[in-house]
Amino acid sequence: MELRPVLSALGRNKVGALLIALQVGVTLAILCNALYIVQQRLALIARPSGVDEADVFTLQNQWIGQTGDEGARLQADLAALRAIPGVTDVFESNAVPLNDAAMTLGITLHPDNTNTLVLAATYLGDQNALHTLGARLVAGRDFAASDVRDMDAAQLKTPPIDGILVTRALAAKLAPGGNVLGRVASIYPLSLTAPIIGIVDRLQAPFVNAPDNLVGSMIENSMILPYRFLDVGYGGAFYIVHVKPGALATAMRAAPGALAAVSRERVVRQVRSLTEARREIYRADRTIVTMLALVCAILVAVTAFGIVGLTSYWVSQRRRQIGIRRALGATRPAIVRYFQTENLMISVAGIVVGLGLALAGNVWMVDRFAMHRLPLDYLIIGVAAMLALGQLAVLWPALRAASVPPAVATRIA
Repeated sequence: MELRPVLSALGRNKVGALLIALQVGVTLAILCNALYIVQQRLALIARPSGVDEADVFTLQNQWIGQTGDEGARLQADLAALRAIPGVTDVFESNAVPLNDAAMTLGITLHPDNTNTLVLAATYLGDQNALHTLGARLVAGRDFAASDVRDMDAAQLKTPPIDGILVTRALAAKLAPGGNVLGRVASIYPLSLTAPIIGIVDRLQAPFVNAPDNLVGSMIENSMILPYRFLDVGYGGAFYIVHVKPGALATAMRAAPGALAAVSRERVVRQVRSLTEARREIYRADRTIVTMLALVCAILVAVTAFGIVGLTSYWVSQRRRQIGIRRALGATRPAIVRYFQTENLMISVAGIVVGLGLALAGNVWMVDRFAMHRLPLDYLIIGVAAMLALGQLAVLWPALRAASVPPAVATRIA
């Protein structure tokens, strides 16, 4: 097909063609960046925590008043929770996964070089911590009961300890190849030194919603210190409970009553499963994904209807010209190809503009929101989607034009 008639027709309808090209360009720019943001958010939501979320629940316990026997009360609470039918293990900690709050400390194997300090989320736990969480030890050994000490949460008193656990990701940042077993680590600002006795496959930091320049570099950096967290005056501690499959709901309902039977001088809050915690903590991300998907769907629909409307208008305006071409021997496929070629030229012009807008928008977001550069894949997907959208949108009016008989099309009103 010669392009001269197509270009001539577009020259007589500049405004409509420019509007559709601009609409295609804006849609492409928004579509590419929105799809990339959606992919990033979905990847964020799907990040594994490294624990058995389906069979673990947590609750926050805060004592009222001080009696001086916090250690004994803690042991009584843990025993009461273990006695609940279906409970397999329990421990107490300062933090839980998917809770968006944790103690962050620095750790290094080279205390004389501050540039080697690595930030890590810090969990406190005893010999039952890994089993309760469902986390997997891949090297070294777990805590023994003799390793565990009491930490005064109010004054952050930290007696010496004989070993710590670190995640595989943290080990890789502390030493080449993650070879850290048996090496002495220094922990700041607690002024602690202890050998690394075990490596955990994965234990995600609690704070999943911190800025990406923080979370992106340390979300997998976690360590466990062998302390019982005596929480009076601190604001509460978490009891983390692991149950048999199918026993979660029953155990969660029974837990507050079991603790009340030990002592009512407490406030129990946030009794929830880790599955619920994941759902709540990523709620904003899911909302963003839904909103962006809706915006993309609306933009694509508006662009498609715009192409359909403009092409239908052109068909009605060119009925006589179409009839003449049909009378001179033009086939129905030739008429369809004409309108598809015309729309393809408009779409290509809009895509060129859209690529520039997409890259400019991504540069702005990288500068303002510390996002990553837009990968080439998303530009290719966006271009392919807009080309397919344009050709599909123009197909119906093109078929309608091709179906008009020559005698009807050339009739003068």
